[in-house]
Amino acid sequence: QVQLVESGGGLVQPGGSLTLSCAVSGTIFGYVMGWYRQAPGKQRELVASISTGGTTNYADSVKGRFTISRDNVKGTMSLQMNSLKPEDTAVYYCNLRDSRRSEWGQGTQVTVSS
Repeated sequence: QVQLVESGGGLVQPGGSLTLSCAVSGTIFGYVMGWYRQAPGKQRELVASISTGGTTNYADSVKGRFTISRDNVKGTMSLQMNSLKPEDTAVYYCNLRDSRRSEWGQGTQVTVSS
């Protein structure tokens, strides 16, 4: 059973930056990796995704502010978040998926507040 472990969340002021990391216990080669988030009372939503080859996809709300990356050798994924806004406050989840499976991490809290 593959395990995904997120880290890097915390409290940051508006306009600040954070970097989230996701470490996967198995290979990530061949899987689409993604970051999702869920704010209180809202549905979980896609923030960004990246294919094995590096093709990226971002939610409109984070374009130009967030950058997703992955290291297929190390089995890790990161999300660099800049110019953070209060509306970015949520639990952020790491996801690994292909046509047959979808695996989730336990989530890491990001709070943007002054």
